[in-house]
Amino acid sequence: MNETPNPLVRAGEDQTTLIAAIEDVKKRLDAFVTAAMPSHVSRSRIKTLIKQGHVSVNSLAKTEPNYRLKSGDIICLKIPEPDQPVPQPENIPIEILFEDEHLIVVNKSAGMVVHPAPGNWSGTLVNALLHHCGASLAGIGGVKRPGIVHRLDKGTSGIMVVAKTDIAHTGLSSQFADHGKTGPLERAYLALVWGALARNTGTIDAPLGRSTNNRMKRSVVEIYGPDSRHAITHYTVKRHLDGNGEGNANVSLVECHLETGRTHQIRVHMSHIGHPLLGDQDYGKHYQTKINTLSPQTRLAVQNLNRQALHARLLGFAHPVTGEHLRFEAPLPADLENVLNSFK
Repeated sequence: MNETPNPLVRAGEDQTTLIAAIEDVKKRLDAFVTAAMPSHVSRSRIKTLIKQGHVSVNSLAKTEPNYRLKSGDIICLKIPEPDQPVPQPENIPIEILFEDEHLIVVNKSAGMVVHPAPGNWSGTLVNALLHHCGASLAGIGGVKRPGIVHRLDKGTSGIMVVAKTDIAHTGLSSQFADHGKTGPLERAYLALVWGALARNTGTIDAPLGRSTNNRMKRSVVEIYGPDSRHAITHYTVKRHLDGNGEGNANVSLVECHLETGRTHQIRVHMSHIGHPLLGDQDYGKHYQTKINTLSPQTRLAVQNLNRQALHARLLGFAHPVTGEHLRFEAPLPADLENVLNSFK
């Protein structure tokens, strides 16, 4: 019976499975695995992975690089996730609204990522805060996301609070977990959305989960689905806007209050009811042709936006140490103000 020489089976991006053939008998484990790897993976790297327990032979961990293969041995290599670098301080300007020894409140600019992650290891709010706060921030609430108790999307501007001590992190986290249902937390967002909403006030109660088409996106899902997360957004129309001077509203300025805090919640919910945010390339792409209904001045302002039209304008909470109620507001930044002023 002929055996297939060295079949290679990919069981996923982080795992490789190999089967030793007759001609591989008595080969060293590290040499055999290295020969099956891309040229940039060195033998020394494979030896290290074996010693660290990332290689198994016949489902049992094998930590000896000099193990001699037998015919039919099934070798499985699981490549671990690369170590994430510890965030480093960077001298990046940030707008500070309030600061004491326990916390800092900032007005985050659009385009700034909150904490380091794949593709954005530097230039984040955390990098800026580590430079501003020094050692007082490092490690609060975790090394990778020091001080962070809530987030805003990269393209969303507005107010954020960051903890500088463990007691502040614990107190703020509990308030954000409650979402203002029984506690003092207060949050409000302004958004420019396509179309004129039929009702001036409303509630969107639709569970969110990962999109089946793109794991980086969210979508409304079945309520009893395995990835379903309860999500509620309340909205109030602040103004209907006429973008072409014909007397018909084709854009609305809305204020949103969150009863839950899911990823991309406002963006997905507004798109779900047929009113995606201006400039939202992820959840409003199917509305891109709507820009042709705008006047030249307004069209140019929207084209120059380069992000979703969402701004966290208000944040109120109880100081986690003193108990004082703090409340902060930030006006629309220049790019959103420019879009708003372009309407008739």
